[in-house]
Amino acid sequence: MNRNEKQQNVEFLNEQFRSTSNAFLINYSGLKVVEATEVRRKIRAMDGNYVVVKNTLALRAAKETALEQLAPYFQGPTAIAFHPNDVVGLAKLLSDIGKGNPHFEFKAALVEGKLVSPSEIQAIASLPSREVMLSKLVFLLTAPLQKLASVLNAPLRDLGLVLKQVPK
Repeated sequence: MNRNEKQQNVEFLNEQFRSTSNAFLINYSGLKVVEATEVRRKIRAMDGNYVVVKNTLALRAAKETALEQLAPYFQGPTAIAFHPNDVVGLAKLLSDIGKGNPHFEFKAALVEGKLVSPSEIQAIASLPSREVMLSKLVFLLTAPLQKLASVLNAPLRDLGLVLKQVPK
């Protein structure tokens, strides 16, 4: 790789890093090519990115971005997985891949701009998805209104039941 290609890679990575505040650093050593291809396919299927990087280039690209906090973890074989929106979904996917492959392990992560350890990544992966959380929130917000409507309709309903029982 010549100097010009390296500069283009750094610029591309920097652009990617600026657009996200969520990333997972992964040690992929021992991962077979077929397994690595499968990992890429699964991450791309959920509109995420998976990039195997050279540490020196990644450190240059991470300067003045949120990923600069991960600088101490760019050692050894490193892959970066990131998704612009669905951090929990990506953490679940990566955690599932890690369960099936002992060579695939987390180094560290950056979630919403905060540094996260590998043990905390497992906790994030156990969270419900965004859609489930939003549906629970909507249910909690509408429950009091449904109860109020039920209480307001009760006298009319009860009157109707009493009138129905009166013989004709």
